[in-house]
Amino acid sequence: MNGLVNLDMDVLRTFVLGFELGSFARAAAACGRSQSAVSGQLRKLETQVGEPLVRKTGRGLEPTDAGAQLLVYARRLLDLNDEAVAAVRSSHLEGKIRFGLPVDFAETWLPDLLGRFSKTHPRVQIEVQAEGTARLLDGLASQRLDLVLGWGGSRDGVIGEPLADIPAVWIGRPGLRTSSAMTGEAVTLVLHDAPCIFRSSGLRALEQAGLASTIAFTSSSLPGLWAALAAGLGVSVRTTIGLPASLTPLDGRAAKLPPLPTVPLTLHRTARALDGPAELLADLVRTAVQERMKPTDLLGAA
Repeated sequence: MNGLVNLDMDVLRTFVLGFELGSFARAAAACGRSQSAVSGQLRKLETQVGEPLVRKTGRGLEPTDAGAQLLVYARRLLDLNDEAVAAVRSSHLEGKIRFGLPVDFAETWLPDLLGRFSKTHPRVQIEVQAEGTARLLDGLASQRLDLVLGWGGSRDGVIGEPLADIPAVWIGRPGLRTSSAMTGEAVTLVLHDAPCIFRSSGLRALEQAGLASTIAFTSSSLPGLWAALAAGLGVSVRTTIGLPASLTPLDGRAAKLPPLPTVPLTLHRTARALDGPAELLADLVRTAVQERMKPTDLLGAA
C-alpha cells in the first residue's frame, strides 16, 4: 500500500471546473471558495501527481500534457462518484416524469441524458416529447408535461430558469451563394412555422438592416426545415446544436447578412413544486448544459 496516492474528489472537481469555466477565479466563485484556497488545492494536486498541470497562455490557461491526461481521468472519476452517490441516495425513488425538449437536442443530447438518468434511477420512467418550444410550453401550462428545456423566455404561469445564451447563426447548404443579399435582391428564407424565436430573430435582423426577404418554404417540423435547406431552397436561422452534416453555418459578413442575437436556453416548469424525480432530472439537465456549452455561453460564468 506504500506509495499509493488517494486523489481528493473536491480538489479534482475544482480542477475540472476551472477548465470548464475558463479560469480558476471563476471556479473559486462557483465553489464559494477564495482564490487562495483554490490555488492551494491546485498546488496540492500537482504535488500529489508530481507534475505541473496548468500553464498560462496570454489571458487564459490550458492544461499541460500531464494536466490534459489527468483531466480525462478526473471527469471519469467525478462521473462515477456522482453516479454512486445519486444511486444510493435515490434507490427508493420511483414514478414518472414527462419531459419536453426541442428536436435540436433529441438526437444529440437526449440518449446520453436518459442513459445517465436511468443508471441512477432505474425505477423512474421518463416520457419524452420532442417538438417546438411553443407547443412544449402549452403542454407545461396544461400540466401534460412536468419539465421543459426550450428556446426563449417563459410565459405567464410558467417559471423559467435561464441556463445559457446561445449564438444564433445563418445556416444553409455548403457552398450556397447568398448573392441576393449582396445584390440588394430579397433574401430567400426557409423558416419554421410561427411562433418561433429563430424565425422572428431572422426577420427582425433583416428588417433592421434594410434587407428585403421572401419566405420560400415553411415547415412545422425541424427535419422538414433541414431537408429544404439541404436542397438549397434558401437560408435560415438556428444554432449549431443538432445541425446535420448536410448543412453549415454561413459566414454572415461575407454574405452581407446581418448579425444575429443570442437565443436564451431556458429550463421551464410550472409554479407547483417539482417532485423528487423531476427535480433530479432538472439537476441533470443543468449539468448537461454546463458540460456541453462553451463557458462564454453559460449565464453567470463571466
